[in-house]
Amino acid sequence: MENYPLLWRRSRPAKKAAGRPPRLTVDAVVAAAIRIADADGLDAASMARVAADLGVATMTLYSYVPSRADLVALMVDEVLLARRLTATAETWRERVGLFAERTRGMYAAHPWLTEVSLVRPPLGPGTMAEREFLIATMALAGVPTAAVNRASLAVTAYVYAFAREAGEDARLSRASGQSTESWWHERGEFWEKWFDVEAYPAMTALWNAGGFEDQAVFDYGLVLILDGIERSVE
Repeated sequence: MENYPLLWRRSRPAKKAAGRPPRLTVDAVVAAAIRIADADGLDAASMARVAADLGVATMTLYSYVPSRADLVALMVDEVLLARRLTATAETWRERVGLFAERTRGMYAAHPWLTEVSLVRPPLGPGTMAEREFLIATMALAGVPTAAVNRASLAVTAYVYAFAREAGEDARLSRASGQSTESWWHERGEFWEKWFDVEAYPAMTALWNAGGFEDQAVFDYGLVLILDGIERSVE
């Protein structure tokens, strides 16, 4: 079960206990865990490592966050919330663009997110803010109520797929010390000696036309999805 009092600690603050003030806060614990995971990966953000980073005993940390699973859930919801998805953009397309930009930036800044499944997300403020923002955005686009959830989930699935790929790229580059561009460059021998142009004529034609140099894949696909949503409400 999720620890809702911890996830929603800011909206329903706990009553102050009598005696000495606590040495730490849950926010400080979560911030330390995120900082460690950003630098060294999710596995590095163990309870012992976070406790050492904060200068307390490991058992002390458990009095703030009861388990590692709780800690990871808090970390995930915190970075989701940090996108600050608010209705500052004027049009629904601009709002989708804001969501896409900040979600891709989130994975680039926190590559460890690729190690966490969001199929069953933590039901905290970060998750709720995302759903509210996208549902309101689709409603603003004029999508019928019966289709609002489908439209918002279509956008979510597309954006997250590319965002996770970028995060995985960053994580692999950090772990291996080699960029993906360098990785592909090292495989030049494959294209020169092993790739059969006659067996793959469509790929060869596209290569000769410079089609693989197009870097605007994400924008192209997102525009197609948004155009489809717009046409569905005309």
